[in-house]
Amino acid sequence: MAPQVFGIPLKYVSLMVLTLQNSILVLVMRYSRVISTTEHYYTSTAVLLSELTKFTVCLGISISESRKQAVEGGSEFKAKHLVNEVFGGDSWKMLIPAGLYTIQNNLQYVAVSRLDAATFQVTYQLKILTTALCSVVLLRTVLGRARWLALVGLTAGVALVQMPAATSDQKEETTSSIVGLLAVLAACVLSGLAGVYFEKVLKGSRKSLWTRNVQLSLFSTLPALFGVFVVDGAGVSRDGFFHAYSPWTWGAIMCQAVGGLIVAVVVKYADNILKGFATSISIVLSCLASVWIFGFRITWPFVFGTALVIGATYLYGAAELSAASRPQKQQQQDALLPIMEPSRNSLDNNNTDDVDSIGAIPLAKIGGGRHQE
Repeated sequence: MAPQVFGIPLKYVSLMVLTLQNSILVLVMRYSRVISTTEHYYTSTAVLLSELTKFTVCLGISISESRKQAVEGGSEFKAKHLVNEVFGGDSWKMLIPAGLYTIQNNLQYVAVSRLDAATFQVTYQLKILTTALCSVVLLRTVLGRARWLALVGLTAGVALVQMPAATSDQKEETTSSIVGLLAVLAACVLSGLAGVYFEKVLKGSRKSLWTRNVQLSLFSTLPALFGVFVVDGAGVSRDGFFHAYSPWTWGAIMCQAVGGLIVAVVVKYADNILKGFATSISIVLSCLASVWIFGFRITWPFVFGTALVIGATYLYGAAELSAASRPQKQQQQDALLPIMEPSRNSLDNNNTDDVDSIGAIPLAKIGGGRHQE
């Protein structure tokens, strides 16, 4: 029987939580940066605290998992075994995605400070495009016609969403929007690179997912500390680490920290179609909330662009699920073939559509991640 929470299947519960988290994250981040305080907090400190929160949660889950395995194996849990798992072997490989995710998280704050929440939420879906392209290059993934069509629709939709910012009459506002757009584009590229690299490491490793997440969050604190001391060092020394912090700041930190854990549950218990559906709902909710909270003005180009992005997201998830399930269906068909037909089996085993899913399990949002992701 599938896991349930209060009688509701866990996959639906996780999707509802993911939808809520995706919607709230960008709104809380935006609110904490432009409305809640007259003096802004240092975003590098928020990124560091988010990584420390992820590390604490993942370490607790990893310890619980190790204890359970030790009991089932009739042995005693020893902390040094977990330490060896985290720091031994090929743990150095996690330094690369850790650095990329940390930069991505900082860029999310830059983008959300200069773009309205609705525009940021829609534009950030370009991470699907960057992840797909990185997967083609690094993992040799073969994308079918439907997924390429979805990516074209996604790009066109984001372009339409940017039209109001591109035609702004105020030079200062236009400059700020351009900086925000460049930041979110860079965050999308880093999200794609880090996600695909993380997936490649997972496929070639026997270590558990939670051990890898402990490594990822722990090693992310190094570049996060670098950002605090080098980027905002003078301000932090003068004003203090928690300068201009508010409840909304802590809310943004917590939302960004738990995002990766929610995605991990969704990937385990749900499929890409449901995940795409949750993403689509979160985009709609963020847009509607932006109108009410920030006075965002919805235009026809924004409506058409958002509709394209939502449709492309759903189409890509459906095509990806179909490509992932095709090998299993083919194996079932091959099992029914007579032994005297080896030629067809040979051809089927070389089918270029028999590819792996590109969906990685990032901890950052992301971006987002982060996020928001």
